[in-house]
Amino acid sequence: MKCYSAFFLHKPKYVLSSKLPLLSPHFYISSWFSQANPARSHHISSLEAEAITVDVKAAKGFLESGYVYLDVRTVEEFKKGHVQTEKILNIPYMFNTPEGRVKNPKFLNEVSAVCKEEDHLVVGCQSGVRSLSATADLLNAGFKDASNMGGGYIAWVQNGFPLKVEEEEKAQL
Repeated sequence: MKCYSAFFLHKPKYVLSSKLPLLSPHFYISSWFSQANPARSHHISSLEAEAITVDVKAAKGFLESGYVYLDVRTVEEFKKGHVQTEKILNIPYMFNTPEGRVKNPKFLNEVSAVCKEEDHLVVGCQSGVRSLSATADLLNAGFKDASNMGGGYIAWVQNGFPLKVEEEEKAQL
């Protein structure tokens, strides 16, 4: 599995400019790939099956434009704090067990039950590792637009972006 870092998405002027429509990272990667490698432009379809990592700032822009945030951390991690956005789902990609972390065997079924293959997804976890694997699985399962949020929740917090904590809500009730 290869990770293509969308380095040109790191600068907001490429993605968040009012002059450019906010399109899927796959569009920008495919366009760049075709221009940078015209002799290999026929390989774009295989590139789209690869997981793409976008910078946390670009991910925030996607979420503000209506993308769904799929948090693949455990329920416990999610409740301690998560990305604050309008459309958010928590479906763990892995579970903690006495033997260590194990992959959620129902992950794809659970995501498919609440998302369509055409939905625009930003996938995140604590640091970006689990979400990279989850993103690759989603793309291989037929989801058209799923991108890994580089740096995960840690990068979100480091950038001072809005957070929501579920445990505080329980304490206030």
